[in-house]
Amino acid sequence: MTRVAAVDCGTNSIRLLVADVTPETGELVDLDRRMTIVRLGQGVDKTGRLAPEALERTFAACRDYAAIIKDLGAERLRFVATSASRDASNRDDFVRGVLDILGVEPEVISGDEEAELSFTGATKELTGRDDLAKPYLVVDIGGGSTEFVVGDDQVRAARSVNIGCVRMTERHLVRDGKVTDPPTPDQITAMRADIEAALDLAEETVPLREARTLVGLAGSVTTVSAIAQDLPAYDTEAIHHSRVPYDRVREITESLLRSTHAERAAIPSMHPGRVDVIGAGALVLLSIMERIGASEVVVSEHDILDGIAFKAAEEAEAGKQGD
Repeated sequence: MTRVAAVDCGTNSIRLLVADVTPETGELVDLDRRMTIVRLGQGVDKTGRLAPEALERTFAACRDYAAIIKDLGAERLRFVATSASRDASNRDDFVRGVLDILGVEPEVISGDEEAELSFTGATKELTGRDDLAKPYLVVDIGGGSTEFVVGDDQVRAARSVNIGCVRMTERHLVRDGKVTDPPTPDQITAMRADIEAALDLAEETVPLREARTLVGLAGSVTTVSAIAQDLPAYDTEAIHHSRVPYDRVREITESLLRSTHAERAAIPSMHPGRVDVIGAGALVLLSIMERIGASEVVVSEHDILDGIAFKAAEEAEAGKQGD
């Protein structure tokens, strides 16, 4: 096994995984897995820049992660940055800050690269399961973008579109600088139209309707699963590989879009950083299920972060063989 550290810095959260990995077998043993809500993408859709306070929140999390990585003795660190930092005109400030703190330059990857890493992380451990038909459609609903990947054992097609939960909330559910609570019917209709247009765009590249199993990743999907199971607290083991029927996703989405901030915050499994954006994230999931006629979504806690760890381990092994 090779000990690696993987960091996934998205629009809403930054996550760390330190793990022992055997790339050949797909075995991955967590040593530390954590998430911090930093809202790096705060206002990016409107301003095109990363806000100073968002950068500082992100750098503070990086300093915490640097200590953990050092303590656990990871052989290799790979830091991947996604939607918000792709879009920002001042992303060089972000790159310099991460390099100073962690000693590695963040890889600001393309949407297609993001999709492939997500697919690898989500499906490596599904290989050989008879109850899940191929091809898979892996859907990673992030803060700024959503990645769609169709594949069997390998990726067949992938596309990233800008319909993440933070972006949809800021674009459609904010008035006078505040999130409408709850959203109006007109706001929901406009958001749904935006999502449907993005799904049309995704279908130009990815044969969404050919999928036989829908695999959903990231916080919006895992939170829907936690609500569906009525969990008393967020429980990774209960959520991982849970299966949520379409009817339950629809009920939860409609409930979230009718609820107030206080009602959403009172849900026991709700992370405080998701209270204002979960309605938009759930609507993205529901719209995808309706588009492809999915009867259920298989929920995975393993996603792009695990894919980054697998790639880091492969690179580390290749480096050893080259020595």
